[in-house]
Amino acid sequence: MRSSNFVSVMVDSKSRRSCLCSLFPAASLLCLVFFILSAFLTQDHKETLFRWGLEASMKDLKFNKCKNQCRPPGCESLPEGIVSKTSNLEMRPLWGSPKKIDYSSTNLFSVAVGIRQKQLVDKMVRKFLSSDFVVMLFHYDGTVDEWKDLEWSDHVIHVSAANQTKWYISIVKDEKLEISQPALDIGKSEVHHQITARGRRSNVHRRTYKSGDHGIECDGNSKTPPCTGWIEVMAPVFSRDAWRCVWHMIQNDLIHAWGLDIQLGYCAQGDRTKNIGVVDSEYIVHYGLPTLGEPENKTSSEAHEIDHRIKASSKAHEIDRRIEVRRQSYYEFKVFKERWKKAAEEDKCWIDPYPDPLKSNV
Repeated sequence: MRSSNFVSVMVDSKSRRSCLCSLFPAASLLCLVFFILSAFLTQDHKETLFRWGLEASMKDLKFNKCKNQCRPPGCESLPEGIVSKTSNLEMRPLWGSPKKIDYSSTNLFSVAVGIRQKQLVDKMVRKFLSSDFVVMLFHYDGTVDEWKDLEWSDHVIHVSAANQTKWYISIVKDEKLEISQPALDIGKSEVHHQITARGRRSNVHRRTYKSGDHGIECDGNSKTPPCTGWIEVMAPVFSRDAWRCVWHMIQNDLIHAWGLDIQLGYCAQGDRTKNIGVVDSEYIVHYGLPTLGEPENKTSSEAHEIDHRIKASSKAHEIDRRIEVRRQSYYEFKVFKERWKKAAEEDKCWIDPYPDPLKSNV
């Protein structure tokens, strides 16, 4: 038994040595091949490998930079360059350049007022104006003209907010709209964009299927304004988060805000085609009446005659207010578009959620 065991052990040991001996030449051959390949590895390949490593490092650096980028709360969906973090609280004219002032106040006094508190408010406003405060009055009774006899009336900001209206907030909440406006009664209103026209078969609509004045075709597949995802900003209602974003997008020096409505989708807190809508069950009338001196209730022939007389009697130095306001609005629209384009190009950390171009300039 011992001799047979001894023989089997000897056989096993010999077979192991033969396997090891056969492995050594194979391993040596593989090492030789690897050495030869590394020797003939071209410089281009080395540069490629180096570039891969560099790109990975750059991506890590960009990720860390974007992660640590400090932005005001609520404006994360906007390109950094378009964010307006502060306001100078200065009033600006409807056209032309603002008057130069020697100082800029950083103090604001705002209060809700009614005409019954006129005497008391007069004393308070005089006190704050003497201390270089900017004053903003919110007229909850809608009465503004009766304050014009006070000497400081033209130097404060008046906001008419009758009854602090909240008449369709429940509908907006039920429909989960982040940005909305009441629809326009098409029988009595001047409708500029079809999406604002009232629909009679629903409480809310989020898109239009009709062609607008610009001949733009809208259908169920449309994903951009003016077909869906925006409002014309007539009596708008914003959620808290949406307004925080919109506030940062408002440019301090562009008072007419042309172009801002087209970009509201970036503040919709998600899909703009779902979170922006027009409330049909609560609607308003847009009369489209001129507010810069043009007479009311005139026919087209009367308007032509009036325009003819005005032009004939006007002096060379007189200013056509409507033309100047429109010119200022178009200029601001151009400036805003240029600012947005520049901000989008320069913010390397920002990813545009709506890369599809608009069908037209609304």
